[in-house]
Amino acid sequence: MKNITRSLALLLVICIHPVISKAQQTSPRQDKFYTMSGFGFSVPVGEISANARPKFSTSVGVNFGLGDGGLFLYPKISLHVFGFDNPIREMENSYYLEKGRATTYLLNVALGYRKIINKFAFYGFVGGGGGFILTPRVMVDQETNIATLNNKTNYTGIIEPGIGVEYNLGGANMFFESSFMHGFSKLGNQAFNTVPLTIGIKPNLSRLFNKK
Repeated sequence: MKNITRSLALLLVICIHPVISKAQQTSPRQDKFYTMSGFGFSVPVGEISANARPKFSTSVGVNFGLGDGGLFLYPKISLHVFGFDNPIREMENSYYLEKGRATTYLLNVALGYRKIINKFAFYGFVGGGGGFILTPRVMVDQETNIATLNNKTNYTGIIEPGIGVEYNLGGANMFFESSFMHGFSKLGNQAFNTVPLTIGIKPNLSRLFNKK
Protein backbone atom coordinates (compact mmCIF):
# COMPACT_ATOMS: atom_id res chain seq x y z
CA MET A 1 0.00 0.00 0.00
CA LYS A 2 2.84 2.37 0.83
CA ASN A 3 4.46 1.66 -2.53
CA ILE A 4 1.22 2.47 -4.34
CA THR A 5 0.85 5.73 -2.40
CA ARG A 6 4.43 6.73 -3.16
CA SER A 7 3.93 5.90 -6.83
CA LEU A 8 0.75 7.99 -7.04
CA ALA A 9 2.44 10.90 -5.27
CA LEU A 10 5.39 10.71 -7.65
CA LEU A 11 3.04 10.59 -10.64
CA LEU A 12 1.15 13.63 -9.31
CA VAL A 13 4.39 15.60 -8.91
CA ILE A 14 5.46 14.70 -12.45
CA CYS A 15 2.08 15.80 -13.85
CA ILE A 16 1.83 19.17 -12.09
CA HIS A 17 5.52 20.13 -12.34
CA PRO A 18 5.18 21.67 -15.85
CA VAL A 19 2.16 23.71 -14.69
CA ILE A 20 4.02 25.01 -11.63
CA SER A 21 7.11 25.82 -13.68
CA LYS A 22 5.06 27.75 -16.25
CA ALA A 23 3.28 29.73 -13.52
CA GLN A 24 6.61 30.61 -11.92
CA GLN A 25 8.04 31.75 -15.24
CA THR A 26 5.04 33.96 -16.08
CA SER A 27 5.91 37.51 -15.10
CA PRO A 28 3.30 40.22 -14.41
CA ARG A 29 2.36 42.35 -17.39
CA GLN A 30 4.66 45.38 -17.42
CA ASP A 31 2.30 47.58 -19.46
CA LYS A 32 -0.81 47.00 -17.36
CA PHE A 33 -1.66 50.63 -16.68
CA TYR A 34 -0.47 53.98 -18.05
CA THR A 35 -1.83 57.46 -17.67
CA MET A 36 -1.21 59.72 -20.65
CA SER A 37 -1.07 63.42 -21.38
CA GLY A 38 0.01 65.00 -24.63
CA PHE A 39 -0.05 68.12 -26.75
CA GLY A 40 0.32 68.99 -30.40
CA PHE A 41 -2.07 70.13 -33.10
CA SER A 42 -4.81 68.76 -35.33
CA VAL A 43 -4.77 69.21 -39.11
CA PRO A 44 -8.20 69.61 -40.78
CA VAL A 45 -8.58 67.57 -43.97
CA GLY A 46 -11.19 67.54 -46.71
CA GLU A 47 -13.73 70.30 -47.21
CA ILE A 48 -13.43 71.61 -43.63
CA SER A 49 -9.80 72.60 -44.35
CA ALA A 50 -11.06 75.55 -46.42
CA ASN A 51 -12.33 77.23 -43.24
CA ALA A 52 -10.35 75.67 -40.37
CA ARG A 53 -6.64 75.95 -39.53
CA PRO A 54 -4.65 74.06 -36.85
CA LYS A 55 -3.73 75.91 -33.66
CA PHE A 56 -3.05 73.57 -30.73
CA SER A 57 -4.37 70.39 -29.13
CA THR A 58 -4.16 68.62 -25.80
CA SER A 59 -5.39 65.23 -24.63
CA VAL A 60 -5.51 63.16 -21.45
CA GLY A 61 -6.38 59.50 -20.99
CA VAL A 62 -5.34 56.08 -19.75
CA ASN A 63 -4.13 52.77 -21.23
CA PHE A 64 -5.47 49.78 -19.28
CA GLY A 65 -4.09 46.36 -20.24
CA LEU A 66 -6.61 43.59 -20.95
CA GLY A 67 -5.49 40.04 -20.24
CA ASP A 68 -1.89 38.88 -20.60
CA GLY A 69 -1.37 39.82 -24.27
CA GLY A 70 -0.99 43.20 -25.92
CA LEU A 71 -4.63 44.31 -25.86
CA PHE A 72 -5.51 47.49 -23.96
CA LEU A 73 -8.48 49.77 -23.37
CA TYR A 74 -7.80 53.40 -24.31
CA PRO A 75 -10.28 56.09 -23.18
CA LYS A 76 -9.17 59.69 -23.75
CA ILE A 77 -10.52 63.23 -23.84
CA SER A 78 -9.29 65.51 -26.63
CA LEU A 79 -9.39 69.28 -26.92
CA HIS A 80 -8.52 70.61 -30.38
CA VAL A 81 -8.42 74.33 -31.17
CA PHE A 82 -8.70 75.62 -34.73
CA GLY A 83 -8.61 79.00 -36.37
CA PHE A 84 -12.05 79.14 -37.97
CA ASP A 85 -13.88 81.22 -40.57
CA ASN A 86 -17.63 80.72 -40.27
CA PRO A 87 -18.96 80.68 -43.84
CA ILE A 88 -22.64 80.34 -42.83
CA ARG A 89 -25.14 83.09 -42.02
CA GLU A 90 -27.45 81.24 -39.62
CA MET A 91 -29.89 84.11 -38.93
CA GLU A 92 -30.91 87.34 -40.64
CA ASN A 93 -28.90 89.50 -38.27
CA SER A 94 -25.82 87.24 -38.25
CA TYR A 95 -22.69 88.04 -40.24
CA TYR A 96 -19.92 86.07 -41.85
CA LEU A 97 -17.02 85.66 -39.43
CA GLU A 98 -13.31 85.42 -40.24
CA LYS A 99 -10.35 84.61 -37.98
CA GLY A 100 -12.49 83.16 -35.20
CA ARG A 101 -11.76 80.06 -33.13
CA ALA A 102 -13.44 76.64 -32.96
CA THR A 103 -12.82 74.22 -30.08
CA THR A 104 -13.63 70.52 -29.70
CA TYR A 105 -14.41 68.63 -26.48
CA LEU A 106 -14.47 64.98 -27.50
CA LEU A 107 -14.38 61.63 -25.67
CA ASN A 108 -13.10 58.55 -27.50
CA VAL A 109 -13.04 55.00 -26.08
CA ALA A 110 -10.79 52.72 -28.13
CA LEU A 111 -9.48 49.17 -28.15
CA GLY A 112 -5.78 48.92 -28.95
CA TYR A 113 -2.93 46.46 -29.31
CA ARG A 114 0.68 47.10 -28.23
CA LYS A 115 3.83 45.25 -29.37
CA ILE A 116 6.94 45.83 -27.24
CA ILE A 117 10.38 45.46 -28.86
CA ASN A 118 13.22 46.22 -26.42
CA LYS A 119 12.74 49.86 -25.34
CA PHE A 120 10.31 50.64 -28.15
CA ALA A 121 6.62 49.83 -28.34
CA PHE A 122 4.35 50.13 -31.36
CA TYR A 123 0.58 50.25 -31.08
CA GLY A 124 -2.61 50.76 -33.01
CA PHE A 125 -6.16 51.44 -31.91
CA VAL A 126 -9.68 52.07 -33.15
CA GLY A 127 -12.58 53.51 -31.21
CA GLY A 128 -15.56 55.79 -31.15
CA GLY A 129 -17.26 58.33 -28.98
CA GLY A 130 -18.57 61.85 -29.22
CA GLY A 131 -18.89 65.27 -27.70
CA PHE A 132 -19.36 68.77 -28.98
CA ILE A 133 -17.60 71.41 -31.07
CA LEU A 134 -17.95 75.13 -30.35
CA THR A 135 -17.96 77.32 -33.46
CA PRO A 136 -17.98 81.14 -33.37
CA ARG A 137 -20.65 83.44 -34.73
CA VAL A 138 -21.27 87.18 -34.53
CA MET A 139 -24.68 88.81 -34.12
CA VAL A 140 -25.26 92.49 -34.91
CA ASP A 141 -28.11 94.59 -33.54
CA GLN A 142 -29.09 96.77 -36.49
CA GLU A 143 -30.64 99.44 -34.25
CA THR A 144 -27.71 99.90 -31.88
CA ASN A 145 -24.94 98.65 -34.21
CA ILE A 146 -23.63 96.51 -31.34
CA ALA A 147 -21.96 93.25 -32.34
CA THR A 148 -22.10 90.23 -30.03
CA LEU A 149 -19.70 87.32 -30.42
CA ASN A 150 -20.90 83.95 -29.12
CA ASN A 151 -20.51 80.25 -29.80
CA LYS A 152 -22.76 77.65 -31.34
CA THR A 153 -22.64 74.16 -29.81
CA ASN A 154 -22.43 71.40 -32.43
CA TYR A 155 -22.93 67.87 -31.06
CA THR A 156 -21.35 64.99 -32.95
CA GLY A 157 -20.37 61.36 -32.75
CA ILE A 158 -16.87 60.37 -33.86
CA ILE A 159 -14.83 57.39 -34.98
CA GLU A 160 -11.04 57.48 -34.54
CA PRO A 161 -8.46 54.91 -35.69
CA GLY A 162 -4.79 55.64 -35.02
CA ILE A 163 -1.23 54.44 -34.52
CA GLY A 164 1.61 55.36 -32.18
CA VAL A 165 5.13 54.63 -31.02
CA GLU A 166 6.56 54.74 -27.48
CA TYR A 167 10.08 54.86 -26.06
CA ASN A 168 10.72 53.52 -22.56
CA LEU A 169 12.41 56.07 -20.27
CA GLY A 170 12.22 53.85 -17.19
CA GLY A 171 9.21 54.82 -15.13
CA ALA A 172 7.46 56.43 -18.09
CA ASN A 173 7.16 56.24 -21.86
CA MET A 174 7.56 59.12 -24.28
CA PHE A 175 5.12 58.72 -27.16
CA PHE A 176 4.14 60.07 -30.56
CA GLU A 177 0.67 59.37 -31.88
CA SER A 178 -1.30 60.10 -35.03
CA SER A 179 -4.94 59.33 -35.80
CA PHE A 180 -7.79 60.14 -38.16
CA MET A 181 -10.90 61.62 -36.56
CA HIS A 182 -14.18 61.58 -38.47
CA GLY A 183 -17.26 63.38 -37.17
CA PHE A 184 -20.73 62.12 -38.11
CA SER A 185 -22.27 65.61 -37.94
CA LYS A 186 -21.37 68.54 -40.15
CA LEU A 187 -20.13 71.98 -39.15
CA GLY A 188 -22.41 74.19 -41.17
CA ASN A 189 -22.47 72.29 -44.45
CA GLN A 190 -18.96 70.80 -44.16
CA ALA A 191 -17.90 67.35 -42.95
CA PHE A 192 -15.59 67.35 -39.92
CA ASN A 193 -12.40 65.36 -40.60
CA THR A 194 -9.07 66.02 -38.93
CA VAL A 195 -5.69 64.38 -38.25
CA PRO A 196 -4.49 64.88 -34.64
CA LEU A 197 -0.70 64.73 -34.08
CA THR A 198 0.28 64.31 -30.44
CA ILE A 199 3.52 63.99 -28.45
CA GLY A 200 3.61 63.41 -24.72
CA ILE A 201 4.38 61.24 -21.69
CA LYS A 202 2.80 58.05 -20.34
CA PRO A 203 3.79 57.37 -16.70
CA ASN A 204 3.83 53.60 -16.07
CA LEU A 205 1.73 52.78 -12.99
CA SER A 206 1.61 49.02 -13.64
CA ARG A 207 3.42 48.23 -10.38
CA LEU A 208 0.30 49.35 -8.48
CA PHE A 209 -1.63 46.48 -10.10
CA ASN A 210 1.17 43.91 -9.94
CA LYS A 211 1.67 44.05 -6.17
CA LYS A 212 0.83 40.80 -4.40
